[in-house]
Amino acid sequence: MSEMHLQCQICLSGHMSLLSELDNKEMTKIASRKSRVAYKKGQILYYQGTTPMGLFCIHSGKVKVTHVGQNDKEQILYIVKENDFLGYRSLLSEELYTMTATVIEEAEICFIPKEDFLEVISSNPIFMQKLLKYVCHDLGIMEQKLSQFIGKNVRERLASVLLMLKETYKMEGEKSESIAINLTRKDLAGITGSTTETVIRLLSEFKDEGLVAIENRKIRVIESEKLSHIANFTSYND
Repeated sequence: MSEMHLQCQICLSGHMSLLSELDNKEMTKIASRKSRVAYKKGQILYYQGTTPMGLFCIHSGKVKVTHVGQNDKEQILYIVKENDFLGYRSLLSEELYTMTATVIEEAEICFIPKEDFLEVISSNPIFMQKLLKYVCHDLGIMEQKLSQFIGKNVRERLASVLLMLKETYKMEGEKSESIAINLTRKDLAGITGSTTETVIRLLSEFKDEGLVAIENRKIRVIESEKLSHIANFTSYND
């Protein structure tokens, strides 16, 4: 992977979300200390159980965040995209990473060293408040995901996941129903808490029922309302 430097002041990521509360002096300092790295698909940003060394800012591409439980089964907790940040919860709590972050599409990601990030936090209370809101927002998303999955069978969970992916990662264009993210069937199984074989079978069923189309491994949602009905009201037993 190659390393590049880019001033945060002219980087889109620097003007959005988390870093938008930094003043010019703080932004300049962050820009002078950070690095920007090009990653290939499959490369690891950090491993579960390792010590946090800094903050990651996704300039482009997508990263999956996974957790391996006691049964050694990988569960995808969420997927981050451009302008999202990774690693701040572990930095704030001074704990080891509880998850692993893996690049799933070619990406350019900035890295801000731990010391510089914590120094900005200590000198900027507004930035600290915004950071805490981010933590609470992430926890809310996790709680929402858990509540959506409790009591649902795999067919219902997969329908929910497809609708979520369509809304979050849909292709450019207001009317597009295609999911603009290259997830393997194993990844989908990791999100739904199922097996790859079950996901393949259910996707085939959804395709046969006219709910989705599968083109070159990309999934296009055809019947959002019917998928929504399956996600909430189906009595199908897997």
